[in-house]
Amino acid sequence: MARSPGKTAAASHLERSDAWAGLKSGDPVDVLDDRERGASWRFVACVTNLATEERWVEVVGGRGGDQRRRSFRVDQLYPHRSVRGGVATAAPLLDAPRLPL
Repeated sequence: MARSPGKTAAASHLERSDAWAGLKSGDPVDVLDDRERGASWRFVACVTNLATEERWVEVVGGRGGDQRRRSFRVDQLYPHRSVRGGVATAAPLLDAPRLPL
């Protein structure tokens, strides 16, 4: 079977979800990472490696209007506007998910 140009097949051991910890794709989030201070991010997906049980989140954004796609550990994602000056003012979404009301 031929693939469309620019498309890649997902590895069978990876499971992607566009919803995680009360977030849906496009929701703004903060990332606690010294190298990414001052960057603005939007949640894209949570990915689980079914073979190793590792999980990470994919986000898009960056500084100054960048639209970079990055992956971070799930414990580095925080509610929007809860990381200031490299210090978290709330629990990470892993520990305190945003629950629907």
